[in-house]
Amino acid sequence: MTNGAERLTAAAEIRRQARGDERREARYHEARVLLLIERFTTAKRSLDGLTKLAKLDFLLRYPTMLERLLIEQGGSWPAGVEPTSSERLAVESRMTRYKYGPWDQRYYSVLGSLAGRGLITYRGSARAEFRVTADGAMAASMLAQTDEWAVVAQRIALLKKHFDKSGSALKTLIYDRLPDAVDRPLRTEI
Repeated sequence: MTNGAERLTAAAEIRRQARGDERREARYHEARVLLLIERFTTAKRSLDGLTKLAKLDFLLRYPTMLERLLIEQGGSWPAGVEPTSSERLAVESRMTRYKYGPWDQRYYSVLGSLAGRGLITYRGSARAEFRVTADGAMAASMLAQTDEWAVVAQRIALLKKHFDKSGSALKTLIYDRLPDAVDRPLRTEI
């Protein structure tokens, strides 16, 4: 093989690996969002609005911020669900400060993928409502039973218990109680 052919082969392998990494990262976000929607869907209620989804996801992805709110409300972590030492030092998947607080531009593609695979439905134009389907509920149940997702599922149950509020109320809570998460320029990482 010539140097040119070796470089092309190496470049193709790097692109293949990058696509695989992107797919794995997308599946990670899809699993987390599916678990959130499943927990907040009841027979009569959907998870109402992108703002609510984003604020709940923020608290899930930033467990030290969730911990601050829990302590303020007199709550605490169930055993085995509290943030790990590494979670206290770093965030696995950063969000961006946007108009109404923490945001991740991937929500649209994540929600579209989940809907396209029949795991959730959504409706509404002014304010979207997200609901898990029967297939989505089964997939979420299976995920929640795995070692990788069990703690996340337990943290979502904690969110449901203590923070099942409107998106606007969650936004206000985050602005009022976690100013360090939002007192930064728009479009900067939190």
